[in-house]
Amino acid sequence: MRRRIYLGCFAVHFLLILGVCTRETLSLLANGYTFLPASLAKCGAKAEAIVAAAIGEGLSVSHPLRQGIVAYQNGAGIELGYGFFAPSVPNSYKLVFEIHYPNGKVDYDLPCVSDAAAGTFVSGLLEQIGRIQYDPLREMMLKMLARSAWKEHPDASMVRAVFGFVQVPSPAEVRLGKSETYRFMYAYDFSFAPGPIK
Repeated sequence: MRRRIYLGCFAVHFLLILGVCTRETLSLLANGYTFLPASLAKCGAKAEAIVAAAIGEGLSVSHPLRQGIVAYQNGAGIELGYGFFAPSVPNSYKLVFEIHYPNGKVDYDLPCVSDAAAGTFVSGLLEQIGRIQYDPLREMMLKMLARSAWKEHPDASMVRAVFGFVQVPSPAEVRLGKSETYRFMYAYDFSFAPGPIK
C-alpha cells in the first residue's frame, strides 16, 4: 500500500513538471520565439491553452484545487520549467519609472541592481509580472518596485511604473532591416506618503 502511495505521489509530481515544461515550450512556439514556421504559432497557442488547463491554470484564482496546485508547484520549485534550453530564460520585458515632481519636472529611471546576478533575478521577476493575469497582484508587485525608485527620489510626488515588452524581430525580419519595437502593456501611478524612508 505504501509503495502505491509513493508511486502515485511521484506520478503527480512528474506530471506537474511535464505540464509546466510543456506549457513553457509551447508558449515560446506560440509567441514565435523559435525557428519553426510562424504558421505553427496558432497551433502552439491552442496546445498551450490545453496544457495550462490540464495543470489547473484554467480554474479561477480562488478555486481550492488551483490554489493547492500553485502552492505545491511553488513549494517544490517547479512553477517554472525548462521551457526551451535553460530554466527561466526571460523574455524582453521592460520596466521604466516616470518620476514626477511637484514642480512639473519628470525624470526617468530603471530598476537598480547591485550586480549582474541581481539583474538576472530582476529580469526573471519582470518575466513573471508579464505573465500575471490577476491585475491586483501585478499592481502590488509593481508598487513594490516603484517604492524602491521613490526611495532614490524622495522629493517626487508620484512614480508611474510603465511596463512593456520589447518585441524582437525574427531573423527574416532582421534581414529586411526591421529592428525591435516596444509594446506598451500596463502603467500604474503610485503616490507615496512623505516622511522618513526606511
